[in-house]
Parts: sequence; structure tokens; C-alpha cells
Amino acid sequence: MTMGCFRHGRRFGMLAAALLAQWLLAGLGVVEAHWADQAAAEIAVTGSQARVTLTLPTGLVAFADDAHAGRLTDAEIRAHREDLRQFLAAHVRLAARLRTAAGEVREGALAVQPFAGTPTASGPAGLAPSTHTTLALVYMWPAPVDRLSIRYDLFPPGVPTASCLATILADGRVHNVAFTPGHEEAAIALGAPAVWQAAGGFVVMGVEHILTGYDHMLFLLSLLMVGAALPQLLKIVTAFTVAHSITLSLAVLGLVDLPSRWVESAIALSITYVAAENIWRGRAALGSRWLVTFGFGLVHGLGFASALTETHLPRANVAASLVGFNLGVEIGQVSVILLATLALDGIRQYGWAPAFRRRVSAAAALTGFVWLVQRALGA
Repeated sequence: MTMGCFRHGRRFGMLAAALLAQWLLAGLGVVEAHWADQAAAEIAVTGSQARVTLTLPTGLVAFADDAHAGRLTDAEIRAHREDLRQFLAAHVRLAARLRTAAGEVREGALAVQPFAGTPTASGPAGLAPSTHTTLALVYMWPAPVDRLSIRYDLFPPGVPTASCLATILADGRVHNVAFTPGHEEAAIALGAPAVWQAAGGFVVMGVEHILTGYDHMLFLLSLLMVGAALPQLLKIVTAFTVAHSITLSLAVLGLVDLPSRWVESAIALSITYVAAENIWRGRAALGSRWLVTFGFGLVHGLGFASALTETHLPRANVAASLVGFNLGVEIGQVSVILLATLALDGIRQYGWAPAFRRRVSAAAALTGFVWLVQRALGA
């Protein structure tokens, strides 16, 4: 390799590391999933009626928030009833196959009402009442419902981590569906077994959680920067998968509960430690990396669990939701690892590759440290 090529490669490595650091630092404000972007819906189907208790960020219906209080009052809901009906009818659509001889499919006629229940201290769906509004939506059909199709696309614009967890109660069964940008439709066969019907939405949620989680992705990339051979890589990935699956399950089932600040701080620490170890120990770190990965994987599992526990999953069908979400996390994780491994193998032949790995590790360690300070101090 000529000196000119080496210099060009070195400049490329420095540029790539700088771009990585800039990309990660740009995401500081969106690393953690914010409950303010979440919504919840409870859909009770009885005969020819579906009653939806929808708790959503008030900003989505700000046109009705005359007092700019962050929550609609009953008077504001009544004053803007028709505007709310038209707006919600366009974004929360329920269609049903009717139990008639023709089996026709119709969209439900929507009416909007103030929520008539008594909210708890944290809101009827576990969401803060100071930022969310709860509405009662009533959909009516001319005959009893046999199959329900739901389309929910009411999300804050430009927020890929937004979601709405819907719980459908019908014929004594509970169906869980997670709506996210990109997974906006669901069909429920009423009266049919619902155990695995909800899993598809949670698979998508799991994939999105890992791909939009800057901290989890940076930890995975830091693990790879030391340059593990395939057997070592499989051992490391397996340790991470087993560890985070354990704590994800325990946290969702309510058997483990640690303060969010501790968990998020420990995740940031895991990035800093692994990235720094790449620099200070190099390939010598591979001997114990699977143990380090297992330990930090337990912490990351608690971070994954927050995406599910914040949606206040009901006990019914929790197994299907948990398995679906975990499968989605694994799909996203394997995709990241495969792409990163192929890219690193592609540059292995160049003389600047080791320096590139060190610079990326240094950028990751710095980013992890910044996150650690922010989270530990509550910034």
C-alpha cells in the first residue's frame, strides 16, 4: 500500500469515526422512550357496539385545547365534539364483519363523548393526566359484530418510537395489539383463541425498539469493534441474548423492578466500559468478553422491558406479547450484528482498519460517558 493510500485510508477512518460520534450525539435527546408519546386504548365489544376508552397525548388534539392546559376538559370536548369526531374518525377506524346472512363489512358510526369514569392518580391508562386526555369513542353497527378490523395511525409526526397499546375485550376474551408507525392495522376474530394473535404487533415493536435504541445499538457495535472470530462472536451474542431474555421476562412479569435511572445509567456505563476495553486491552479482552456481555446483558434486558412495562400489559396474553417482543428484539439485534460484521470484514484488509476500530471505540466510549453523566445526574 502506498503512503498516499494509507493517508487516504486514515482520513477515511477519522471521518467515519467523527460521523459516528456526530450521529450518536445527535440522538441524545431521543435515546430513551418517552411516555409522552404513548397512547392506550381499551376496546370493549358487546353485540353491535364497540366502546373505546382512548388515552392519547393532548397535543394530537390541540385544536380543542382552548385553555392550553395540556388536557381537554369535559366542556371543551362537548364544544368541539364534531371536530373531534371527524378528526378521530380519520385516524382511528373500526370496521366490522356483521353476523348477518350476507356477512357484510361496515365501518362503525362514531360518536365522541367525555370520559365518564374516575381517573386514577396516574390516569386511567397509567399515563400522566397533565399531558394526556381520555375520550370515550362509541362505534355502532346495525347488527352484532363477528370480526373487527382496526386501523390506528394517530401518532406524533416524526416520532418512530410512538405507540398505542390496545386491549380488546370481547366474548370473555382479551386481545392485545401494539400499534406503531408501520404497524397500524389489526384484525380480531371475535370468539377465536387470542393467545398468539397479538404477537405480530409486539414483534414489530421489538424490532423498532432495538433499531431506534441508540444505546443498545452502540453497545452491540462496541462489542464487535475488538474483532472477534466467528466462534467467539457466537459465544458473545449468545451470552447477551440469554442474559437480556432473563431480565426482560422477570421485569415484565413484575418479579424485578429497579429504578429507571439506575438501569439507564448502567446501560450507558456498559457502552463506556466495553468501548474503553477495546482500546486498553484489544483482542486480549475476548477471553472474558462473553462474561462481561452476560453481565451487561442483564441490565439491557431491564431496559428492553421498559418498552413493555410502560404500556401496562394486562396479565391475559402476556406470554404471547413477551415472546413476540423478545423475538422482535432478536431479529433487530441479529440484523445489526450481521451488517456490522460484514462491514468490518470488508475493511479488514486495509492497514488503517485497526486505527479505525480504535477511533470508533473512542467515540463510543465518549458518547457512553456523556449519557452516563446525563442519566446519573438526571439531566
